Amino acid sequence: MTTPEKQVNPWAALVPVCVGFFLIMMDMTIVNVAIPGMLADLDADLNQMAWVNSVYLLTYAVPLLVSGRLGDRLGRKQMFQAGMVVFTAASLWCGAAGSAEMLIVARAAQGFGAAMMAPQTMALVTTLFPPHRIGAALGVWGAVAGLASAVGPLLGGFLVGSHGWEWIFLVNVPVGLAGLVMTVFLLPDNRQRVGRRFDALGTVLSGLGLLTLVFGLQNGQHYAWGSVAGPVTVPVILAAGVLLLIAFVVWQRRNTREPLMPLGLFRQRNFSAAVVAAACVGFAVTGMSLPIMLYLQSVMELSPQQAGALMLPAAVASGAAGPFAGMLSDRFGGKWVVLGGFLVFALGLVMLATAMESGASTWWLGLALFVMGLGSGASFAPLAHVATSGVRPELMGAASGIYNQLRQVGCVVGSAAVGVLLQMRIAAELPGSETSAGSELAPGEAAPALHGGLADAAGSVLLLPVAVLLLGSAACLVMRSRPRVADTSAAGATTASTDEAEARTGTAEPSAGGR
Repeated sequence: MTTPEKQVNPWAALVPVCVGFFLIMMDMTIVNVAIPGMLADLDADLNQMAWVNSVYLLTYAVPLLVSGRLGDRLGRKQMFQAGMVVFTAASLWCGAAGSAEMLIVARAAQGFGAAMMAPQTMALVTTLFPPHRIGAALGVWGAVAGLASAVGPLLGGFLVGSHGWEWIFLVNVPVGLAGLVMTVFLLPDNRQRVGRRFDALGTVLSGLGLLTLVFGLQNGQHYAWGSVAGPVTVPVILAAGVLLLIAFVVWQRRNTREPLMPLGLFRQRNFSAAVVAAACVGFAVTGMSLPIMLYLQSVMELSPQQAGALMLPAAVASGAAGPFAGMLSDRFGGKWVVLGGFLVFALGLVMLATAMESGASTWWLGLALFVMGLGSGASFAPLAHVATSGVRPELMGAASGIYNQLRQVGCVVGSAAVGVLLQMRIAAELPGSETSAGSELAPGEAAPALHGGLADAAGSVLLLPVAVLLLGSAACLVMRSRPRVADTSAAGATTASTDEAEARTGTAEPSAGGR
């Protein structure tokens, strides 16, 4: 049963939640601009710098499911605060790192802190607000994600240029401390139940399965999809991850006490469709980044700071669209808002892909990025609303963990798939360019040929995220126009004792509502 708690202002409580989420999302994009400075100061190589990014995403993605369930058990406020402490301390450690190895370990700790916070942010929003205000609140939450992703390169470029690479991490410390103080006074203690069992075997199986799967996808390109160490190859690692995850699902089906991932959640049509769509949008958001930045910096010859500034229209559009889309989902249901967002997102990518040539207009690129930002901003918050609208409060952490984890796996798959395809397209567009360009073409002709080949490769690769967004649009069509709403009323509470077994496994159907 829910513990009694004092009245809180949900909009005030949303502030520290958004502060934590902003830090999580910003630190996914802020590092790239600082890599040249890190290479010089830490006497590191490119592989080590790649791990500075990879290890954060790895330790962020793997524990999401467990941390979401721990939020259900120990309290979302408590888990969020603990994650904020770990993230802030790890940011200080990153800034003080004197070697590449120490920075990698500190980034791993930072990713773990982010994983403790992320599922709680979504679960807190959906439990703090009344049903008719959840969409608007998730709109603000989603706008923060879009803003943070764009602020990362801009702020990173400024801090690296004026203070040094250490400050891209140290800037998190005062913000994290302020957010931590706000959680103490503004976030309510919303623990649902105490003394619940914990699925230890499920935790081990899911953790090892996701660790091997994400590691293989994230680093397959580095190892040329071959040997990692002796007979251990990337395909072997990926196969082991798949088998472990299959074993995890089988165990979740057999464990009727307190499963880590209540499979009954997937019996809700909207939840199942939403997590598929979330994986698709994660694929697109991460997959588009590499070809866009390659084009802006290698073909348009913009500096990292200029390239980051050109992404500003996408950030502005995403930030503006998020709250508006959230309010629309409150009024009309999320299905059609999400579908519209996916299609506009795909349209922006198609505009960008067709504009990618050596002498492209920055105004047209900015317009394409603006359209792309409108679409991503319009889909992010309503999609989360659709996923959670029929979930019981005591399972909200589990649902949030599943949703965020599958979205993050989509991000990893998108990064890996686009990276492989981009290499193939560059090889096809520029066969033997390093040797033939100088011998067959004059220097002035070689440069346009190189730029043209890179532009064609980057533009064609963007069509892969477009195709995945269309797949996500098909998942949107499966959703209910008006999702069923979980029964959290006093009348529904009187039946809780008879529904206990179903609530533990997530198999209880929410009460009927409008469709």
